[in-house]
Amino acid sequence: MPTLRRLLAKADRFLLLLTATVALAAILPARGAAVPVVEHITTLAVALLFLLYGARLAPQAIWAGIAHWRLQSLVFASTYILFPLIGLGIAALAGRMLAPDLVAGLVYLCLLPSTVQSSIAFTSIARGNVPAALCSASLSNLLGVVITPLLVAQLLAGSANGLSLQAIEDIALQILAPFLVGMALRPLIGAWLVAHPRLTTVVDRGSVLVVVYAAFSAGVVAGLWTQLSAASLAAVIAIACAVLALVLALTTWAARALRFNKEDEIAIVFCGSKKSMASGIPMAAILFPGHAVGLIVLPLMIFHQIQLFVCAWLAQRCAKRPT
Repeated sequence: MPTLRRLLAKADRFLLLLTATVALAAILPARGAAVPVVEHITTLAVALLFLLYGARLAPQAIWAGIAHWRLQSLVFASTYILFPLIGLGIAALAGRMLAPDLVAGLVYLCLLPSTVQSSIAFTSIARGNVPAALCSASLSNLLGVVITPLLVAQLLAGSANGLSLQAIEDIALQILAPFLVGMALRPLIGAWLVAHPRLTTVVDRGSVLVVVYAAFSAGVVAGLWTQLSAASLAAVIAIACAVLALVLALTTWAARALRFNKEDEIAIVFCGSKKSMASGIPMAAILFPGHAVGLIVLPLMIFHQIQLFVCAWLAQRCAKRPT
């Protein structure tokens, strides 16, 4: 129970920080000469985050997880097949009810990789297969650097800037290259980072806040927030809750139908139902027009908070099962 309280407390604090960041962007958006400064800070923060991710990732954990190919295949199918199909359904059903950028944001949410930290943390709390979760979440983010832009180009061609050579270069420079540098530096700093996890957490949260400020500032300057009504916001929250409930139910059913043991089922459910805000917001800033990013990432921010609270409760419930 103390662990659950700590997770919920962190979620609460981060939600407050996100809210404060959005309010700051609404009151004091970046304009004029401040825009390139914010963009440079954002690029550096995201690069540092993925460098730390790479340095913390143990290669032996990747190989151990890959060996469990049935589990990894099911998580991959949930992340990059089931979720995108749900996104297409959302686009068909909600296309006439919500603003185009909000619909694009809901679909974009479904195209993202899984989270890293929370997937592993909740699997650990629930006494699941932690090595498999570590491998699955890490591979999901590595593959997402390529798969997510390709899916965006196919499913959101009208909303995105397009999968141009410049977009590929930006993603490679901001996300993939720092990750590979971090893996190269692992022998030097990996053990120290594992012993000091708070640094990665601070950089994780800080980079998201910086990118959110930049995205919402651009939205405020462009006047996009006049399009967001209370009814639209309530609809986005309801859809996010429905998507999470559906994926949790389907991944649990699939894991049991394929006769995975309980530990593997836990890893499948927690890794296969998550979407990464740390990866999603930086990629959105590259893939979509600057003035539209604020509305497009709003569903992701809402889904992120919902998944934290729901999965924290589920993890604690699983942890109470008999040994």
